[in-house]
Amino acid sequence: MRLSEVLADIGVDERIVLKRRRAWLLTETIGHVNNKLWNENTYMFYYFGSQSEGTTTMGIKSDTDVLFCLNDLLVIQDWCEWIPGFHNLLMIQDNSVSPGYCLLQFLRPDVPRPVNGESDQNCFRDRTGKVLVKHSILSDKNLDKLKMHGPARVSQGPPGYCHTDNVTALHCKTWPQQARQWLDQQGDAQWPSAEIKQYCSRTGCFVVPVGCRGGDFRQLEWRISTSLAERCLMLNLNITQIRCYVLMKMVIKSFLDPQFEDVISSYMCKTVLFHCIANSHFNIWRENNLLSCLSSCLYHLYNNIINENCPHFIIPENNLMRSKISPVVKPYILEILRNIINSEGVALLRIKCDGLSFRLRLKFYNLCPFKTSHRISDLLLRNTAWCILNVHLKSNANLQNISTYEAVHTLTNCISIIFNLQHEGLVGTACQLLLPMYCTTLGSVLASININQHNSVSADALKLISLGLNTDVASSKLKLASILYCAQEIEKADLVLSEIERRYDLHVVEPVCGCYQLETKERRQGFFVTCDNHNEDAIQYATASCVRFMPCECHCVPTELRYEMTRSTPEDRIYRTLNDEYWMDNAVVDSLPYLYFLQYKVNSHLGKINEKQSALSKLLTTIKTEQNLAHRETALNILGKCMEQEGRVRDALQCYFMSLNLRRRNNAAKIHICTLLSAFGNFRV
Repeated sequence: MRLSEVLADIGVDERIVLKRRRAWLLTETIGHVNNKLWNENTYMFYYFGSQSEGTTTMGIKSDTDVLFCLNDLLVIQDWCEWIPGFHNLLMIQDNSVSPGYCLLQFLRPDVPRPVNGESDQNCFRDRTGKVLVKHSILSDKNLDKLKMHGPARVSQGPPGYCHTDNVTALHCKTWPQQARQWLDQQGDAQWPSAEIKQYCSRTGCFVVPVGCRGGDFRQLEWRISTSLAERCLMLNLNITQIRCYVLMKMVIKSFLDPQFEDVISSYMCKTVLFHCIANSHFNIWRENNLLSCLSSCLYHLYNNIINENCPHFIIPENNLMRSKISPVVKPYILEILRNIINSEGVALLRIKCDGLSFRLRLKFYNLCPFKTSHRISDLLLRNTAWCILNVHLKSNANLQNISTYEAVHTLTNCISIIFNLQHEGLVGTACQLLLPMYCTTLGSVLASININQHNSVSADALKLISLGLNTDVASSKLKLASILYCAQEIEKADLVLSEIERRYDLHVVEPVCGCYQLETKERRQGFFVTCDNHNEDAIQYATASCVRFMPCECHCVPTELRYEMTRSTPEDRIYRTLNDEYWMDNAVVDSLPYLYFLQYKVNSHLGKINEKQSALSKLLTTIKTEQNLAHRETALNILGKCMEQEGRVRDALQCYFMSLNLRRRNNAAKIHICTLLSAFGNFRV
């Protein structure tokens, strides 16, 4: 029971597990909805593994497993599934391939017959004349520089973010032939239930470009993956089973990985857990029996290593340990596991991961160590917010090179699609999160047209903007204030800014940005508490997104900020990354600096000297003290423009040079320095 309490303290309890699952599955759903908005039918992506299952801790530091499923190649198992006009690939599952693997044969798109023509670099003609597909057909030049880890390409996350394993795969709508026996068999525990198996059978399978270790056709064999079915199984485990799995991963990470890294994988641990659950009575999986359950799983793993056979749970003929454990290391691994099992739990007092040993000792003395739920909730909320902002960013990129009126038509179409997709469940939640963002953007584009033509804002534009005012604490409202300022409705802008400042609780609200993953510093305690007590709804009142204007919104942007849209010289563009292309042609600024900048401008127009100086002071303080600004160089640029307005030329130049120190390339500070020196050519700085 003490062990269960410790695991609950580090985030392995029902509430946090469900919170993790909801956040990651919502992120996946947001991506699927966005694909529909932009008619991206070429691929789908899924989050698998520990993050979306809720079976990790902060100390385990599990990677994020992302599977990209390409839809332009259709994998079939029977000729009746052939579809004309598609690139059909027939799965071959016979004695020539390893269990759990298959070959893919090219079929003609016009008639259901094999391709008989000459094979290209992505194909291989075997002795019988079959044209088989090589792994190279899924090669992606954008992923070539990533470190390979099995079938995955690993992208390194910035500090504070987990790494990502990117796997490219193809989907087959039907359940694999090699796994059909699993649907009929039943273990002692009557788990999984018939209903779960029926659902699993409808998920089909993926084929992943990796051959069997030690197999004869490694470049031609494709591994059959039942990831969707396995995720369903994981989502139907109780908390003791989940804790047992987490402890198994901690044992491997603490005792085996330091000497024998990657020999025993977490996937093997999961498979062992499935077999143990299926072949034991359900009543043993109780909190007060956790240690016994762990010992049983480790003993099962021990026997698998002795036999060098870990049968895949759904395709048992597939041995996950095939050619994985060398005769040299096998005795040492067995000895380590034997000592852990025989210790009857004492070995857990040597696990430093998540401070498990320290926390257990404190529990024995009835002391309560701190819980990590607020930090986990913080990461989950920021990840969800980042996903929404990243969708917005890429949507803006799609609108970047089209006319303003085409942008209006495209955004209107997106809003219509979202309305039609809205219903209960995660899809409905995803739509509720995306709809306000698209409404605000469309309203701002219309307002830019209005201001350019009539120097006023139409009722339609204002109505759309009002539908998106609660995307977060400040960004959409700041767009409204910016629009009103540019339309010379200064007093209305002043009222909106006052309302934003009232709602912006400096003890709670944190800036978030979707332009790039910033290494964040320590966050406010109030933010942690809010994240812990809420799910994705906390985005509305605990986060402040960066404010972003596209070129087609340029008339809604004060002149001082409009320079950010032309920050890049042709030489600078060479130094952009792929992600930079999504935002660097926009005017982007963090919410809090923009709030004080607009207050400075508005109060200047209204002749409120004290309020103007107060806003300038707050802008300066924010740049100095706010640790998590993503666009600090832009904040320094607009501060420099305020200093110019104050006649403080030396201070303005200092702001611009400080900005350049933060971002040497693609920075509008270069323009500001040139124009300032030109205007004050005879001024001795």
